[in-house]
Amino acid sequence: MQVIMVSVALKQGQITPTELCQRCLSLIKKTKFLNAYITVSEEVALKQAEESEKRYKKGHSLGDLDGIPIAVKDNFSTSGIETTCASNMLKGYVPPYNATVVQKLLDQGALLMGKTNLDEFAMGSGSTDGIFGPVKNPWSYSKQYREKRKQNSHSENEDSNWLITGGSSGGSAAAVSAFTCFAALGSDTGGSTRNPAAHCGVVGLKPSYGLVSRHGLIPLVNSMDVPGILTRCVDDAATVLGVLAGHDPKDSTTIQDPVKPFTLPSLTDVSKLCIGIPKEYLTPELSSEVQSLWSKAANLFESEGAKVTEVSLPHTSYSIVCYHVLCTSEVASNMARFDGLEYGHRCDSDVSTEAMYAATRREGFNDVVRGRILSGNFFLLKENYENYFVKAQKVRRLIANDFVNVFNSGVDVLLTPTTLSEAVPYTEFIKEDNRTRSAQDDIFTQAVNMAGLPAVSVPMALSSQGLPIGLQFIGRAFCDQQLLTVAKWFEKQVQFPVIQLQELMDDCSSVFENEKLASVSLK
Repeated sequence: MQVIMVSVALKQGQITPTELCQRCLSLIKKTKFLNAYITVSEEVALKQAEESEKRYKKGHSLGDLDGIPIAVKDNFSTSGIETTCASNMLKGYVPPYNATVVQKLLDQGALLMGKTNLDEFAMGSGSTDGIFGPVKNPWSYSKQYREKRKQNSHSENEDSNWLITGGSSGGSAAAVSAFTCFAALGSDTGGSTRNPAAHCGVVGLKPSYGLVSRHGLIPLVNSMDVPGILTRCVDDAATVLGVLAGHDPKDSTTIQDPVKPFTLPSLTDVSKLCIGIPKEYLTPELSSEVQSLWSKAANLFESEGAKVTEVSLPHTSYSIVCYHVLCTSEVASNMARFDGLEYGHRCDSDVSTEAMYAATRREGFNDVVRGRILSGNFFLLKENYENYFVKAQKVRRLIANDFVNVFNSGVDVLLTPTTLSEAVPYTEFIKEDNRTRSAQDDIFTQAVNMAGLPAVSVPMALSSQGLPIGLQFIGRAFCDQQLLTVAKWFEKQVQFPVIQLQELMDDCSSVFENEKLASVSLK
């Protein structure tokens, strides 16, 4: 059910913010085993719901998000609520301020249900590497997947066969997918919002770099990080983007121009559109099912009159390596602030300041984070700087120019896969190390971050296993509204099925007195 429709139900008094909040809290408890949340802010949410209720009674709602439950990835600062980045380094750290995006949501009356799980410091593509343990994909427990598993005569040992959510914003994707909130914030540095969205059957939007403030998002790669939005439909992503977008004096990289609301028109005619299909994205590792859905989607646009054309992004093959150099270099620089002095973890050693620094960082960071810091510091060494960091900056420019050239040739939107395949079982996923996995999994997503473009993953269909597969649309810089309009048209055409989590949901609908709303609320 769309946020706008819930908002109407709230205005008409069919349901109250407190009832909505209680229902989501009850689902959070029921789905605790998914490990989607690190912190559940029950008291905060209920207090916010109470305030929202007072406003609705007076007829003074703050906007479409007033009384709407949302969740926030645990690398966004939340005033008075622990913010850990799923790392020992920040366990117990309670920020004194809100990230700008969090503040904007609260100013609109949204209810903060809690902070969601991630890979430590958002470094990973599985949401398996944080100190609070891996996130489980709600689709592992869906009727669709279970029925397919029975047909394929797998043993009914579900517990060992649960699927990963993708990452690093896996907690946010799982939280939205399992109906515990209506929208969630993720972050996206190389695909961290779009990848889990594809695996969890939700919409994952990475806005244009500079459209949404990064202030209060604990930085990974300053030149690529963007707050991401996860929702169950494209319209909801547009609603949230409308609230978040705009200049922030606390983030000098945000655009100066005033931003118009992102209400999406319903596109009826796509015949004036030109959709580009990058030929370099047809890689040998791409699963045949994703490839066939990608072709189907292209045919869908073509059959409705759009012009579909093959395009070239010639520097694609260099982008993973280029991304690795730039990403680790910026990580090394950003992680220097965690020294045990001002906030976060501090070791007990008092031999010397140097020993204290070393022990603090050894205890505070996991292997993945330490590995990226080491790589980055290597690339930034005086004797390596020109050969690695500076060269990677130049290649990044070439990659960004590839996109500029394609869009200048008349293409409106690019259509690509989001991930190589559907979600895999955890036991399968951890056979490869984090670095190998991230390099493989970011293949279709990270070039967009280097170019600063908007991109959105939209769920298209279920695989033969009964698992979601998403496709990615990439737009021109700051043409986020056009991008979302095309994505909305596509979403309407494909009619992606609703996840069936009946066993989990059955006793939740009783929260509603109004039967009609109960049946709609889980859609």
